[in-house]
Amino acid sequence: MREKIQLGLVISLATFLRWCVTFHDYSGKNKPPMYGDYEAQRHWQEITYNLPVDQWYSNSSDNHLQYWGLDYPPLTAFHSLILGKVANKINPDYVKLNNSRGYETPDHKQFMRLSVLIADLIIYVPAIVFLLPYPIFEPKSNQVINILGLKRLHLMVLTALLYPGLILIDHGHFQYNSISLGFFMLSLGLIIKKSLVLGSFFFVLALNYKQMELYHALPIFFFILNKCTPFRNKSILSSLKTFVSVTLTVLTTFCIIWLPFFKDMKFIDVFIRLFPLSRGVFEDKVANAWCTVNIFIKLRQLFSHVELAKICFFTTILSVLPSGIDLYLNASVEKLILSLINTSLGFYLFSFQVHEKTILLVAIPVLTYFHYDPLPCFWFLIVSSFSLVPLLIKDGLFGAFMNLMSFYVILNFWIWFDQLTLVPEKRNEPRNINQSKLKNLTMWHNIKLKINVFFVRLLKNYQIIAMKRIAFYLSILGIILLSLVTKFVRPPHRYPDLYTLLISVYSFAHFFLFFVYFNLKQILLN
Repeated sequence: MREKIQLGLVISLATFLRWCVTFHDYSGKNKPPMYGDYEAQRHWQEITYNLPVDQWYSNSSDNHLQYWGLDYPPLTAFHSLILGKVANKINPDYVKLNNSRGYETPDHKQFMRLSVLIADLIIYVPAIVFLLPYPIFEPKSNQVINILGLKRLHLMVLTALLYPGLILIDHGHFQYNSISLGFFMLSLGLIIKKSLVLGSFFFVLALNYKQMELYHALPIFFFILNKCTPFRNKSILSSLKTFVSVTLTVLTTFCIIWLPFFKDMKFIDVFIRLFPLSRGVFEDKVANAWCTVNIFIKLRQLFSHVELAKICFFTTILSVLPSGIDLYLNASVEKLILSLINTSLGFYLFSFQVHEKTILLVAIPVLTYFHYDPLPCFWFLIVSSFSLVPLLIKDGLFGAFMNLMSFYVILNFWIWFDQLTLVPEKRNEPRNINQSKLKNLTMWHNIKLKINVFFVRLLKNYQIIAMKRIAFYLSILGIILLSLVTKFVRPPHRYPDLYTLLISVYSFAHFFLFFVYFNLKQILLN
């Protein structure tokens, strides 16, 4: 009973902070003619409520695709339809066809904000609570800490639920990322608990809500493939049964969701909307490789959209394949989480048409890895939220960002002071290696073990530890200064986007180093 009360306190605090953010502005407020993401979500309710399914993704006189046409998979459209029906019951003006564009009233804002909060509370929050209590995520010491008498396990849930990036984008900027990310977390939890079929079902739901869940698809695929490989984990018959069950679940779920779009080949229109090559390699200043390279080499002048898409595709595949292959050959829960970090970060850094908000797809696996390696994960979560600053300033959310980030940093330093300021004991590190045994290992394992020894010793070196701490504090100082300068200092007239560009390059440098670090962690993990 006491534990339930403690968990209730944690969820209550997370809910309270989410609701506080809803009182701030949102994307596109009072900014005609396109407004912003708030209007996009409202417009999708209008379209799905008033038009038949076969017209949702097709251009027509009642559905001008250039004005926030649907560009997410069918589950997003079905969700918009449900909200559109509720909106029509409350006030038909909310979704009146062709006459409700830019509809902004206090009561409508309250309806929209509540729709995000309810989705968050019924999908994402339970997914976090479902996943983190699994034994592999439990801290070595689950004793009570003198913070409202909460256990460390509950404080891990609090750290995950209070991540500023997701709160600011969903409840401030205005989106429903918590739905697809919640389905993904449920999928991950079920797969870790060896329920591969049900886990695959929830991942298909995540992928059919937002196509960016492709960032997580390869690690999920390689992990399940490992579990379906004969003699690696099971007998041939058992492996075949698992493989067939997972395959049928995935195909059946896809077919049911896409069934309304099979008529007259309408699924082609959906695909075109989901993967629009015409938008180019990037739109805004994003903290990925191509935006940074474009400073020195004008990519869009040298290559066509199709050529850039091919370059991005092959670069992305090359960046994520080592992680996927290593996961398949040496599958474990920790490697799965690391591979999710590495693959999603590889997609963010190198893939085509990346938005700044997709860093959330990297941050969520990082949250699940927090217990394994607190300081780098905490550092990443701060930088990922900071990379959103230009967007948040544009939406009038800078005050919410500063307050929420300050609270998050102080709270986590208070909770995890020993883990964030001291070097935690390394699990899986090699000890007292018998040199004679090295001769019996394969050449690759021999080299890997020696590199692992060197890497671990390097991490435990006092000078390296000191440099790591200094780098962390200098990084945070840079984040504070860049945030304040971007908000309060006018850029040179000749370079109006200077600060936005500095933030994207500064964040990219961090993300690339994190990409190298987490890949090394995975490959060298025994």
